[in-house]
Amino acid sequence: MLEDALDTESALLSHGQKQWLEIGMLLIQDPQLLMLDEPVAGMSVKEREQTGDLLKRISKGRSVLVIEHDMDFVAQIAQKVTVLHQGKILAAGHMEKVQNDPKVIEVYLGH
Repeated sequence: MLEDALDTESALLSHGQKQWLEIGMLLIQDPQLLMLDEPVAGMSVKEREQTGDLLKRISKGRSVLVIEHDMDFVAQIAQKVTVLHQGKILAAGHMEKVQNDPKVIEVYLGH
């Protein structure tokens, strides 16, 4: 992902590349839990796909918690989804179950 940018100053990296660099800097610390807040915000479609692949690889060796509003991205990476509303758990489980939950539909889709 960053192989072609090894000699590039971090200020010259794309937004997505900067995110990957930050994730790499966190992984050097060997955390058991990696927490990311909206990691794909502002990324291109290709960068989102690459970030999803990266997070799936990372999650094989540690827990990864992602706070994200891009539900297509969440569906790509999540094993379990928890939806919060007003600070409380509204629904939790597999993506398909959560997407079809009547409470989630009412609160977030207004149907």
